[in-house]
Amino acid sequence: MKYLRYLLWILAISLSLYSCKKFLSVDPPYAQDAENYFKTPEDYERALVGAYDMLQTSFMSFWIGEIASNNAIAGGESVNDSQGLHQIDNMTHGGINNDLRSVFRWNYVGISRANYILENKNNITFEGKDHILAEAKFLRAYYYFELVKFFGDVPLVIDKRLGIEEVRTIDRSPKAEVYAQIEQDLLDAASVLNPNAAQKGRATRGAAKALLGKVYLYQEKWADAASTFNEVISSGQYSLHPVYAELFDAAHENNTETVFDIEYTGLEGGSYGCLACLEGNAAPGFQGIRQYNGPVYGDGNSYNLPTQELYDFFPAGDPRRGITILDIEAFIATQPNPASISYAIGAGGHTGFYNNKYIKRQGEIGLPDNDLTSPLNYKVIRYADVLLMAAEANYHLGNNSIAQTYVNQIRSRVSIPGVSVNSLEKIYNERRYELSGEGHHFFDLVRTGKAADAIPGFINGKHDVFPIPQIEIDLAGGRWPQNPGY
Repeated sequence: MKYLRYLLWILAISLSLYSCKKFLSVDPPYAQDAENYFKTPEDYERALVGAYDMLQTSFMSFWIGEIASNNAIAGGESVNDSQGLHQIDNMTHGGINNDLRSVFRWNYVGISRANYILENKNNITFEGKDHILAEAKFLRAYYYFELVKFFGDVPLVIDKRLGIEEVRTIDRSPKAEVYAQIEQDLLDAASVLNPNAAQKGRATRGAAKALLGKVYLYQEKWADAASTFNEVISSGQYSLHPVYAELFDAAHENNTETVFDIEYTGLEGGSYGCLACLEGNAAPGFQGIRQYNGPVYGDGNSYNLPTQELYDFFPAGDPRRGITILDIEAFIATQPNPASISYAIGAGGHTGFYNNKYIKRQGEIGLPDNDLTSPLNYKVIRYADVLLMAAEANYHLGNNSIAQTYVNQIRSRVSIPGVSVNSLEKIYNERRYELSGEGHHFFDLVRTGKAADAIPGFINGKHDVFPIPQIEIDLAGGRWPQNPGY
């Protein structure tokens, strides 16, 4: 994902050569800009890497998916350290919220980069172009799905860039229209993409179909969802990784359970002022133990802290609890020299628990700022999620035995007894046992109508979506209505 930075470097060098023509004449002067790009296959490839690059900002969506639910609290140094996350935690967020604006902005940057490729799809012909266009459509679908999940109706822009003035002429599109475009993009992508990626982190046919199935699930298109998930399951491309705990360490990434990961290198840093510039995963450092001195883990910023309610939700014999949630005091008590281990409690809140799936560990620390550049991938869709979504869709269709088979495959992986799947609640519970800490829970609660009962302060008809950032409404000339209740 470094081709975009390479392109910017090329541009910088070009400007340098032009300014130094007194010493070095270049005739004709070399220049490359948006209007004369897409002249070679390499141009398309580099632009595609730029579209992938915005995936690295997904950590914010993942945080909010946990913090907005009953799975976690915001945490951090203080309630003023990240006011946006604390507002979301307390269901007091409104249109002025920097974290929600980041989600809105970053996803539209990704869409704009994908659109730029598709806008120029007919410039030249070369072998492999159809695959690049398919990946661009997959990415556009991913970014739009994130926006729909968060904000509902959003402006729909396809295959073109927008000038500043054009933004003021575009309305928010109904969610159904956005979903229709997402579906079409994923169908187009799946028809071209290969089963196996040529490079880690690239979209595959299975990733496109799994995301499409999820999009159907969110719209309660149960038959379409079940059929699409069945294609993923019957492909033979994926299986449950035998050791659940290994799913969340860098050494075992890209295993048979990986349907789509966001790849992080941990080799290039940005800064707290430019989290979108990172090549590493910022989440593990932010979620690490504050001022920690001791074995196994690294120090961090104590955000996104699991709740006592989540800890108590797990049955006592389920090993996924300890893999999902680090009970810091219990961990310290098991160490050879517990008195030598220390940590600090942030004023933003403390539960005694940390997200053990995405946490800074010794040996998984990136450069140059190890708070920001973990090499640990973010798992967007893994095979267990596919099985659970397939179970849900099949249960709605009356295929209870199929649903039970999928649920118990997952339980068998962690050596706990199977259950009789005689209600949707059994499937919802299994999703929480299996996927807590991974950013899905808030959206699961909303789409299943359970959010108001589970989340203090949640108001049906308001908090089902987040507010459109007020600054974006202002930039659009005030023509976008705000979501109800905000």
